[in-house]
Amino acid sequence: MIFSSLVFLFLFLPIVLIFYYLVNKKLKNIVLLIASLLFYAWGEPKYVFLMLGSIFFNYIFGIKVASNNQKEKKTWLIISIIFNISGLVIFKYSNFLVDNANNLLNININIPTIALPLGISFFTFQTMSYVIDVYKKDGRVQKNIFDLALYISLFPQLVAGPIVRYQTVDEQISKRSHSCEKFAEGVNRFVCGLAKKVILSNQLGLIADGVFSTNIASLSISEAWVGIICYSLQIYFDFGGYSDMAIGLGKMFGFDFLENFNYPYISQSVSEFWRRWHISLSSWFKDYVYIPLGGNRVSPIKQYRNLFVVWSLTGIWHGANWTFLTWGIYYGILIGIEKAFLDKLLKKAPRIFRHIYLLLLVMIGWVFFRSENIVQASQFIKVLFGIGSNSIYNYSFVSYINESGYIIILAIIFATPIIPKLKSILKLKIKKLVESDFIYGLHSTFLVSLMFIIVVMLINSTYNPFLYFRF
Repeated sequence: MIFSSLVFLFLFLPIVLIFYYLVNKKLKNIVLLIASLLFYAWGEPKYVFLMLGSIFFNYIFGIKVASNNQKEKKTWLIISIIFNISGLVIFKYSNFLVDNANNLLNININIPTIALPLGISFFTFQTMSYVIDVYKKDGRVQKNIFDLALYISLFPQLVAGPIVRYQTVDEQISKRSHSCEKFAEGVNRFVCGLAKKVILSNQLGLIADGVFSTNIASLSISEAWVGIICYSLQIYFDFGGYSDMAIGLGKMFGFDFLENFNYPYISQSVSEFWRRWHISLSSWFKDYVYIPLGGNRVSPIKQYRNLFVVWSLTGIWHGANWTFLTWGIYYGILIGIEKAFLDKLLKKAPRIFRHIYLLLLVMIGWVFFRSENIVQASQFIKVLFGIGSNSIYNYSFVSYINESGYIIILAIIFATPIIPKLKSILKLKIKKLVESDFIYGLHSTFLVSLMFIIVVMLINSTYNPFLYFRF
């Protein structure tokens, strides 16, 4: 089940909200826990037992690492890390590792194809952060297994993040505030995120899929650029919209999740881009891998080693494919070069040059992320830069522009903070009017109209993918 499905919007969510607000305070967490487990079990019921097993063992690990015996604490921490990573390796990387071993060693090991449990990368990182936080005394041990289960399985952020740190919601699990204002804010954020997903991302995805499914030999240069621009915008509005929906749903149930995106495409460097894109993942790797390895406090050689390790893991975290690993190493190299000398040069360059530099490198990176294999990625990049006999433009390019040019322009506008800035200016200019019932009514009408458009589009289209659904 995904947030942008009609079943979720008109069946699951309304029922959960009704029960949640009908029961007394002591039962609200139980309602949320049951709802979260049902949400996870909706498509693949058998894997709910995998999650329950993960919850149980990490509950034990948390208690063990909270003990006073330092040696025992460290031993249990290592066991917990091995346990969690082993589960991720088995379910996410087994087939990839065996296939590559077969090719490399010319052997023929056969194992059954293992289906990837939904959101396993996200909830595994959350269970690991819980045990590590308890070990470092950055969070208190959770003695109530049901509260820990709620933290790990909470459906608003279960299958696609943001990766919620235990220390940020520890107190909220047992004590959080509810109000009409907070609920309204959550609804507003959810509907806006849903609009990003359905109105923008899905339409952009149709164009990107069309381009990437075209035979490389018949792909024009301009068509390739349209495809990668659309994919760059699609993945932003897809994942950014889903994060907005998760944050909005959290507020409806009284939780405050941290932001996960901050207009990454306005960045001036690759390093800045990753401070704005998928913030929860970047900060997770920084705090739990980069800093423990020594971070910036070591020699330059070791610092670059740390970057290489972190970005290799970031790449392979996204999927069991050489394209993802290449994508991660690509960013590790770029950030290493910026740290070495390029960042100083960029600061002296005109702002527009820095922006073009960032967008160009990010779009090249997305080619690896989107392609099925390294060969397709390299061929697509050659077309982008006119290396080969591909034409400059063709009928497909003209067709894309005529039919979908408006959605590309609209997406570019909403990928920048232009709209929020205009809102801020208007609030300052007409402060009294903004606070009036008329404006509140107008805003409500806008949200209802937006929701109506979304529902119509969902009913009339079967194309509703979610790119991060199985990461």
